[in-house]
Amino acid sequence: MKLKSAPHLIAACTAMICAGASLSAHAETGKLLLTGGVSSIDGAAGGGLTPWAVIGSNATEGEIGGTAFVTTARTKDYGLNIVGASVGIHDRYELSIAQQDFKTGVTGTGLGLPGLHLKQTILGAKVRVAGDAILDSDSLMPQIAVGVELKNLGSTGLDGTLRALGAKREGVDLYVSATKLFLGQSLLVNGTLRATKANQNGLLGFGSTSDNSYSLQPEFSVAYLISKNWVVGAEYRSMRDKLRLPVAGANGLRAEDWKDIFVAWAPNKNLSVTLAYVDLGTIVPLTTASRKQTGYYLSAQVAF
Repeated sequence: MKLKSAPHLIAACTAMICAGASLSAHAETGKLLLTGGVSSIDGAAGGGLTPWAVIGSNATEGEIGGTAFVTTARTKDYGLNIVGASVGIHDRYELSIAQQDFKTGVTGTGLGLPGLHLKQTILGAKVRVAGDAILDSDSLMPQIAVGVELKNLGSTGLDGTLRALGAKREGVDLYVSATKLFLGQSLLVNGTLRATKANQNGLLGFGSTSDNSYSLQPEFSVAYLISKNWVVGAEYRSMRDKLRLPVAGANGLRAEDWKDIFVAWAPNKNLSVTLAYVDLGTIVPLTTASRKQTGYYLSAQVAF
């Protein structure tokens, strides 16, 4: 699927959010503060690194709401900027879009591509299929959702290298998430299982000559509500490691699992800010002397 009209998609998504606002502007939502999660790097509601089974926005049953977010992350060698938006419909359906701009800085020099930008557009859809995080908070039943993410990596000077490695610029991720909210303990836990061909979440294409099949990658989150406005937590996201250089024993494109420790602040239902320490392991160690990519993640979201 070609995603060449991303600006038009963002405009359409924004129009849908505005339409939702006009339908629910006078309705007081019943969703508790921070229980809708924040916007993940792929646009879906959840934590910063991984989707949860929650539906984004403040909309509850019978309402339509939306979110918009901006995120920036910096590690020792790389930078990532993301903008996106989502629509939540009746607290059951979610549509999202995100645009990622990954800046390689000077690391691309080793590949003859200094200052290379990798840009990816992600369209997402999620459906809550069972459970209710709030209504089932006094039982062991989690909220369960299934989702799909259509990813398209823009064309760059890296295209020839990716083709040589058997990686395509388009891919589809499928996932199922289970989120359990323990209101009495102020605790939320989430588990996600993702079927993917993505290398470094798609920033290095999808599939490879060595393995073009889907891989199942687990993702986990835990969050603790220290007050009605503040949440602290941690995330873990297993990363597919199937991209190999066509040289025996070469490990210059190794991928490692992603992790973070975060704090989120929501002064009200319409605004949240998330700050995290991230550890993305090694990303293209061939060009970074195998340095661990640790740094910070900062995201702001508006929701209604």
